[in-house]
Amino acid sequence: MGKFFFWLLKLFGWKIDDRAPIGVNKAVVVMGPHTSNWDFIIGKIAFAHYKVNAKFLIKKDLFFFPLGYLLKAMGGVPVDRKKNNNITEQAVNYFTNHEKCFMVFTPEGTRSYQPKWKKGFYYIAEQAKVPIYIGYIDYKRKIGGFHSLFTPTGNVDADIKYLKSILSEFTGKVPENGIRKAE
Repeated sequence: MGKFFFWLLKLFGWKIDDRAPIGVNKAVVVMGPHTSNWDFIIGKIAFAHYKVNAKFLIKKDLFFFPLGYLLKAMGGVPVDRKKNNNITEQAVNYFTNHEKCFMVFTPEGTRSYQPKWKKGFYYIAEQAKVPIYIGYIDYKRKIGGFHSLFTPTGNVDADIKYLKSILSEFTGKVPENGIRKAE
């Protein structure tokens, strides 16, 4: 089934970046710019092409029958957002309990323009002691995939500024909602 969707992407002029994740079994993946629901679909096809079983966090309330089966099949990991539950801790535990894990985050947190990123992905990478893969989607050039691997330095603000500088080079489906160069 994955080959069919990859063929469909190619039919519409899309390419998947050749830089596949090599030698890394666990990573936080920061995807951007995130300006459309289509990002998820194109991203899932790209991950299938790389043979990466990408995971994403979603509130456990949505894991009811039959939606729960679909969400898990698509890579959903249920997290409990009620009371004082620590989502960072839940994600770190997921990394600890799995031999392979690529957990995907869109730190903009919305498909609208958002200059202030959510930092949870960063703290998860630090606490799980995993690198951050920078993933991108570029509607202008019709290409997406893995850009590069980044190891957090501990300076969250400087590191996020660096990640934004890379992802600002790519154009989202709705360009005005993408990451700006001067952030």
